[in-house]
Amino acid sequence: MPINRIKHPWLYVLNVERHRFIRTVFSLFEGRRFARPRWSPVTPYRISRHRSVLIRTLGVSDPRLQWNKVTNLRLAAERINNTVIRPGESFSFWQLVGRPTKRRGFLSGMLLSQGQVIEGVGGGLCQMSNLIYWLLLHTPLTVTERYRHSYDVFPDSGRILPFGSGATVFYNYIDLQAVNHTQNSFRLNVRVGEHFLEGCIWSDVDSSHSFRVVERDHRFFCGVDDIWWRENRLLRQSFDKRTGDMISEELIGHNLVRVMYEYESEVDQEI
Repeated sequence: MPINRIKHPWLYVLNVERHRFIRTVFSLFEGRRFARPRWSPVTPYRISRHRSVLIRTLGVSDPRLQWNKVTNLRLAAERINNTVIRPGESFSFWQLVGRPTKRRGFLSGMLLSQGQVIEGVGGGLCQMSNLIYWLLLHTPLTVTERYRHSYDVFPDSGRILPFGSGATVFYNYIDLQAVNHTQNSFRLNVRVGEHFLEGCIWSDVDSSHSFRVVERDHRFFCGVDDIWWRENRLLRQSFDKRTGDMISEELIGHNLVRVMYEYESEVDQEI
């Protein structure tokens, strides 16, 4: 979860609340229908699934924040699980989760501010938005709002997904949203297991397409003032399930971010 601070703390708070108020007003009057948890319709076809490790080694971050994050993820999962996105409806992370506050049981977790780790209530929810974004990319749903981190804060530790394929969130104006332009309904299931955060998207109709996210042109490079940068491009490929032929390929992200850890240039730069 990102957070950007300015010189005077009280100005920062006012600026954040101004953005939140504007987003709330727009959400009330823009006339969209937002998805919510439902017991129907029946969705027997699994379209995508993924899981991510709950407790990871992230530099010198406080382990306490990792365990607090698990609590925050459980609270978010309770609000998101079984969300059905019907035709014409929009998915919004914050419309479902709501404001993460101490009163609602959220704990202090890890936030990122200008490439630095700080504490904040509700920290760690980015792991949930990362998971959901990856699931959405492997469905016919259309992602309409997504943000990424501006820094590469931690060195890779057991990375499975391509660099820069996450979706950061910050209540309520930095959101993850998607819309259902199809004629089918999709159900999002998420749960916090013993060791993993797990998610699946199901549909009432089997998809005729499959999707794959690929990474291109990944590199580390040293810029001016001996500052290291990391860059890549992410593309989403669509395939015909019946023939296996690729139907389309679209650019979904160009990542160019500053590396905040000590990078060893002699290490092989290919992933």
